[in-house]
Amino acid sequence: MFVNVLDRRIRITENPDGTFLYQRGDVSILLSGRGTIRIMPAPAEGYGVKFLMIRLKPKVGVPPGDVVEGYVTAPIDVVVKSGNTLIDKFVVGREKYALYGERTIGVIARYHVSGFTEEEPDSIGVMKLILKNPTSDWKLVDKVVLPIRNSVMFYSETRAYYPVVVLTTKEPYEVNNTGNPPDRTLKPTHKAEPLPNFRMRW
Repeated sequence: MFVNVLDRRIRITENPDGTFLYQRGDVSILLSGRGTIRIMPAPAEGYGVKFLMIRLKPKVGVPPGDVVEGYVTAPIDVVVKSGNTLIDKFVVGREKYALYGERTIGVIARYHVSGFTEEEPDSIGVMKLILKNPTSDWKLVDKVVLPIRNSVMFYSETRAYYPVVVLTTKEPYEVNNTGNPPDRTLKPTHKAEPLPNFRMRW
């Protein structure tokens, strides 16, 4: 059996003794015949980063006291599990990284550039983004940075979704990975829980 995940191909072969051989490129793992193999989306941690930075082009202006809702595209990773055991993890598409913060005290974040649209984009990875402006002034949003380590993901047959993210434009801008799905019909990768709020300082 072959499974294609964008630019990656997974092959699963059943052996005469009831075991299974999992293969992806140079990765080859022999599995017992018991249990199921699940292929699921994962946060874009890549080489172990804790944050995702999405640069918005063009910037989004949020009117005073208003709330703007839309969607952005987002990178994802893929995990393969046999039962509850992680047997493989890989990046799909091109991966980019950027320094978030000052050069001497910044952190490496997964980096992605996206537009901001009212309609859900045709992309393998999607995030619903809610921009709240509780102030009396116009606010510009040019990026969103959020913690992704251990974040739940949601998925349909064709797409992967991050939890709904809320960015509040008070100083400093505050980001909340809510842990909630953008659509209640989507399946979670594990128990959905919010992550602590994150304050964007740069």
